Amino acid sequence: MIGKHSLEMAMRLWARALLLCVLVCTGAYAQTYPGKPIRLVVPFPAGGPTDMVARPLAQFLSERLKQQVIVDNRGGAGGGIGADVVAKSPPDGYTLLMATVGTHAINASLYKKLSYDPVKDFTPIALVAAAPVALVVHPSIKVDSVAEFLARAKAQPGAINFGTAGNGTPGHLTGEMFRAATGADLKHVPYKGSAPAISDLIGGQIQAMFDPLQSVLPQVQNGRIKLLAISSRTRSQAAPDVPTFAESGLKDFEATAWWGVFAPAHLSNDIANRLNAEINAVVQSEAFRQHLVPLGVQVIGGSREEFASFQQAELAKWGRAVRDSGASVD
Repeated sequence: MIGKHSLEMAMRLWARALLLCVLVCTGAYAQTYPGKPIRLVVPFPAGGPTDMVARPLAQFLSERLKQQVIVDNRGGAGGGIGADVVAKSPPDGYTLLMATVGTHAINASLYKKLSYDPVKDFTPIALVAAAPVALVVHPSIKVDSVAEFLARAKAQPGAINFGTAGNGTPGHLTGEMFRAATGADLKHVPYKGSAPAISDLIGGQIQAMFDPLQSVLPQVQNGRIKLLAISSRTRSQAAPDVPTFAESGLKDFEATAWWGVFAPAHLSNDIANRLNAEINAVVQSEAFRQHLVPLGVQVIGGSREEFASFQQAELAKWGRAVRDSGASVD
């Protein structure tokens, strides 16, 4: 019979051997990563704002990793279908998510039932880019600033309609934050996407709209609609003459749509750190900036820890906005 002491010693030796094997195998795996194409899930249809960030990122990341990064569009449920696909994928570094402010900050409060946990089910990799939400108006209402817009709204309570891409979108919730901050009596008109809302704004069916800058910028540039302010902390290089809401009198007002890369939970630190370093190299490159900055999108980057802290702050901020708006999706 094996004595108790001998059994305990054997178990300790076995545990150490197992731990050593895990460390060695994981390190070797990380050194050879990636050994096959990587899938970057975009949780929205092709051609939308998230695609505008994901496709150049995939292109330049492929070049750096010497392995193809394939964009896989999985739209539906406000980004929830694509996010759920990644949450349930193996944590091996071969399935990544191009997450958004919707999938990883808004949906947790907006949806009564969410098939994934935006924190527990994912490994934060890197914050890639952000875009401010713009307040645009039809030229017929003859205002040139946020102050004039508010004066008009307060003189005619309930007479100004503002459109958005839909309930619970960054545009809608920024509009609700604007109403709460100013007391303006504005009527929300939700659409199924930015395009029909912009079309009705150009046609004069609605008087104003809150939407990410890159969606409305082409119509601003051709003079069909007027841009009054943007919701970022600083001005946009794509519209340097346009003030922020804070500059327009709304102190500390900030709300941005953003995009970042997540992997499934429990991804090894070696692979997560490698991906963070490579994505930051792409984000800091002039070639990547030239793809996004002219569209009104700001490139960001940063550490994994900074991204995780940023997400926690965003969950709290957008959660308040959802509750204040009363928006809810089954």
